[in-house]
Amino acid sequence: NFCYRQLRSESNMYTLFKYYRMLGSRALSLVTRRALSTSVCMQAHGRGIARIDYSLPQYVDRKDEPLSAIDFVGHLSGEQKSLKEKEKSSWVSLSGEDKLKLYRIRFEQSFVEMNKSSSEWKTVIGGIFFMIGCSGLIYLWQRLFVFGDVPHTFEDEWRAKQTKRMLDMRMNPILGVSSKWDYEKNEWK
Repeated sequence: NFCYRQLRSESNMYTLFKYYRMLGSRALSLVTRRALSTSVCMQAHGRGIARIDYSLPQYVDRKDEPLSAIDFVGHLSGEQKSLKEKEKSSWVSLSGEDKLKLYRIRFEQSFVEMNKSSSEWKTVIGGIFFMIGCSGLIYLWQRLFVFGDVPHTFEDEWRAKQTKRMLDMRMNPILGVSSKWDYEKNEWK
């Protein structure tokens, strides 16, 4: 058994420190081991893990590069396979709907859909105003509760006295305050 009274004596403070450090590292290792084993189980069962082969070209809609390296639809259904067979023959025999379906197999979006503006800017502006509002509230809280009153050295009377003292001591007579004061007329040059 562990006796706390014995460890609390001044001679054994180092032993107490080692005990708490060992206890903390043991708890941390148990938590991390549990977290790692959970993630390994998730990986083993394949849940939530996207299997993308990055060695192959990926489909992406871009205005500057309109023809992607691969088709949008990777695995074709039976109807799509029959449409692809019809595509090899004359295009006059295809209806407008079939042409549209073939286009959607090859591309996800048309140029009109790519150029269509989104309302994402509203979310961005809203987020900016929200952050400005939060910053304003933090600033107000600091002004009210964190910062004290303005020091007395910022008052005009104090600054006038300080300037008078600097002139009386003739501080910086070459390029400083005293060089700009006319001592004979008692006024600024």
